[in-house]
Amino acid sequence: MSASPEQGPEAVAEAFELRLARSDEFAAVGNVTVRGYHHDGFLEPEDSYARVLRDAAARAAEAELWIAADPASGALLGTVTFCPEGSAYRELGADGEGEFRMLAVDPSARGRGVAKALVRRCLDRSRQLGLSAVVLCSLPTMTAAHSLYGALGFVRDTSLDWSPVAGVELWGFRRDLD
Repeated sequence: MSASPEQGPEAVAEAFELRLARSDEFAAVGNVTVRGYHHDGFLEPEDSYARVLRDAAARAAEAELWIAADPASGALLGTVTFCPEGSAYRELGADGEGEFRMLAVDPSARGRGVAKALVRRCLDRSRQLGLSAVVLCSLPTMTAAHSLYGALGFVRDTSLDWSPVAGVELWGFRRDLD
């Protein structure tokens, strides 16, 4: 799937390709994920969660690891982990729901619509699988992400709020699918 300016007002300014990550890209995917979270001040590269984010091979084995890439240069622009039913990476999703995690855009690719396209890919995959909703969790301080989610029809669902470890609170969001 490519996005281009001819697709209308919500299309991105520059084209990029959305596809599943290849095994030779796993290290780069992990690094982009950590860079995105670090750039926004959500973790330090040596944090224990950074090791989880870097392990793109494990995510690809247990979920769908999607990337946005520049078709001309092959540069990795962003990534998201889509967790269908049965995925070991699911944290919130109930039966009949899709879930995504670890959405990150390389700081150099911000403002191109990469995150929006990756979230839309997760919505499309959920529809393809016949799922009724998509859920996700996010740190309360991830306000730019919350704005994106709201623009794409997600709403806060406090019944999904949870704490994976002491001192870390996550907010839940849901979007019912048409």
